[in-house]
Formats: sequence, C-alpha cells, structure tokens
Amino acid sequence: MKNYLKAFLSIVFISGVLSVTAQRAASIKEEAVTYTSNGVTLKSIVVYNETQKGKRPAVIVVPEWWGNDDYTKMRAHKLAELGYIAIATDMYGDDKIAANPTEAMSYASPFYKDPQLGKTRIEAAIAEIKKYPQTDANKIAAIGYCFGGSMVLNAAKLGTDLKTVVSFHGGLATAPATAGSTKAQILVCHGGADKFVPEADVKNFKGNLDSLNVPYTFIVYPNATHAFTNPAATEKGKKFNMPIEYNEVADKKSWSDMQAFFKKTL
Repeated sequence: MKNYLKAFLSIVFISGVLSVTAQRAASIKEEAVTYTSNGVTLKSIVVYNETQKGKRPAVIVVPEWWGNDDYTKMRAHKLAELGYIAIATDMYGDDKIAANPTEAMSYASPFYKDPQLGKTRIEAAIAEIKKYPQTDANKIAAIGYCFGGSMVLNAAKLGTDLKTVVSFHGGLATAPATAGSTKAQILVCHGGADKFVPEADVKNFKGNLDSLNVPYTFIVYPNATHAFTNPAATEKGKKFNMPIEYNEVADKKSWSDMQAFFKKTL
C-alpha cells in the first residue's frame, strides 16, 4: 500500500510539473521587430511571458558569427521562461545567416575591425526593447556567444549603459577599457580547451581590467572547446573541420552560472 501511494504521489507531482511547464511555454510570446541602425535594417525577435505581470529585466542576446539563427532565438525563449524579456539580435542586417565559415567571417570582420559598430548595433537593440512596457529600463543585460561574446564585452568596455554582460566562449581580443568607461558587471564563461582564444588574449583581457580595478568574474570550464554551449557545434565542427564541440556539462553549468550572476547583478 505504501509503495502504491508513493507511486501515485510521484505521478501526481510529475504531472503537476509538466502541466506548469506546458502552461509557461504556452504563455511565451515571440514578436518580430524591425528597426534601423545607421541606415541598416535589422530584423530581430522579442520574446517574453505575456501572462507575467509587471516590468522585468531585459536581456540582449547577441549571436555567434553565423548570425541570428535558431540557436540564438532558442536562448531568447529560455530567458523569457526565466522571467526576462529578451531580444535575439540581428547584427548583420536583413537577418543574414552565414552558410559557411568564409561567409561568416566576411559578415563578422567589419565588427572586429571597428568595435564601435558592434556597440552601435547593441545600443539599437537596447532602444528597441525599451519600447516594450514589460521592460525595466534600469535593468538591461546583454549576453553573447562566440562572436557575440566579443561584442557584448566590447560594448561593456566602451561604455554602453548595461547592468550586466555575460560572454559565452567569446573572443577576448576586444577593445581595451579605459578608466571610468565600464559600467557593467562582467561574467566570462570560457572553455578551457578553446583553441580560438590564445592564452595571451586571456592574459591581456584580465590585465586590462585589473589595471583599472574593473571587477569581473572569469570562469573556466575544463575540456570545453569554442562553441561549447551549442548542441549543433559538434556537427558543424566535423562539417567545416573546426575545433568546436558541444559540451553538455559546461553548457548547463555556464547557464546556471549566468542565472546566479543575474540574481546578484540585476
């Protein structure tokens, strides 16, 4: 009888959890938005829980160098499920998606050459999400992946008005911060086996912020390569002969670390 009761209660509990999860997913709304930056048309999506009451922190999600693809949009949905309003951000214009690394590099190169360009595009996304009544304009964060990680770090160091930025396996050869320029709290989620980020870049990045007494958190995930959070990374790595691979442990841990960081800084 005890075993039967335990099994019954377990089924009831699981059913309740699944029901709540399904209701939460059903209440997530995705809206396409179009805006411009320096004459370039940007096509992003905004995602939020439409049954949630009141204002909430907003998160700008900046994609990998492939562009604003399904992976970026999935992250925006996950943020909405956590109670944020998020914008998956078109950085290249007209929602361009790269088909291969050569194309991706051609799209990304202007941003690496001109850090102000990425800052401007991120600030355009901030202006767009501030139009939503659900957004708490005093609590804006930005997260980015690979290329996007570099972009959010650049934006923070160049003085964009952000409370928090989180870089996931982002490049660290970013624009140097200057005294008083950085307003955002910084979290770097770095793969311990990332062959795209030389140790010299890590040293220079830390040295720049340390010299200015800019606080930051730098977490290394053992055995994690570049793009470790993206489930499609392993297949793309094989297809294009790139040293990238999905790491489930590092993915889950870095997402958890981001949530804890947000709780402290937002």
